[in-house]
Amino acid sequence: MACRRFLFVILMSSSCLAAADEILISRPAAAQAALTFGEGYTQLFGESNLRLHGDGKRVHISLDERTGSGFASQRAYLHGLFSASIKLPSADYTAGVVVAFYMSNGGVYEKTHDELDFEFLGNVKGKGWRVQTNVYGDGSTALGREERYGRLWFDPTQDFHRYAILWTNNTIVFYIDATPIREVVRNELMGAQFPSKPMSVYATIWDGSSWATSGGRYKVDYSYAPYVAQFTDLMLQPAADHDARPRETMMVSPAQRAAMERVRARHLTYGYCYDRARYPAPLPECRVGAEAAMYLPSGQARSRRNGKRHRRAGGV
Repeated sequence: MACRRFLFVILMSSSCLAAADEILISRPAAAQAALTFGEGYTQLFGESNLRLHGDGKRVHISLDERTGSGFASQRAYLHGLFSASIKLPSADYTAGVVVAFYMSNGGVYEKTHDELDFEFLGNVKGKGWRVQTNVYGDGSTALGREERYGRLWFDPTQDFHRYAILWTNNTIVFYIDATPIREVVRNELMGAQFPSKPMSVYATIWDGSSWATSGGRYKVDYSYAPYVAQFTDLMLQPAADHDARPRETMMVSPAQRAAMERVRARHLTYGYCYDRARYPAPLPECRVGAEAAMYLPSGQARSRRNGKRHRRAGGV
């Protein structure tokens, strides 16, 4: 059955791009306005380590010696646009700390779960937060579709920045401040490994000392606690008709695609599509071109590329 459509425009500041990304998805069930915590979310864990501010429009979640904390959407969604503005903990030492904004159905499909992640990984003194994105479908975590990004073009601890996940039946796009940083286009060979089951939206902070910083070499130092992550502008914009197939396949405008390529050239430090040691034959959704020469067989960016990236502190 055909459903009504609306044209959702992700607005962009002049500092990011001159053009907007026009995305056709189904009309959302609720108004396109930021939700208060009580309107769309519920506490997941952490007791007093979750605090509401501004009449529930801002949420602070913290990690200390006792526990981390987190919250989840009150319902699951199949496709849509999901976003939050986030300000990361500003302690001098954040190694081992993980802040996550993600979608998952692991509580329902234990062995065949789907997941779309923004993970923010803390660091040692003098080094900034890193970002990792993950895409898992049908329990495909053993394969791993991770990407990691080094020092960003802004300080994520000094102000709020918007992180968004667009998920349709054939495309997944990760955005930072309306600039896409990753796009996954469904390929028939992916099968169920492309996320296809309803997922809830989560935000958490927790101790990832065993792996998050230099493979677990640096642990959380609780003398710097509490580590506080702040969330606001919580948006849940689901597709209304789960059976409808989007008529538009152009999810990213040419201007945005150019910006995405610049971001990836300067900030991507690991890409699974370039990891020839792990995947001698790239996974089916990978579109590998001449840029593969900038990566080692391990999928890590070559050091000369990192140097070029780090010399450029502003802009994308």
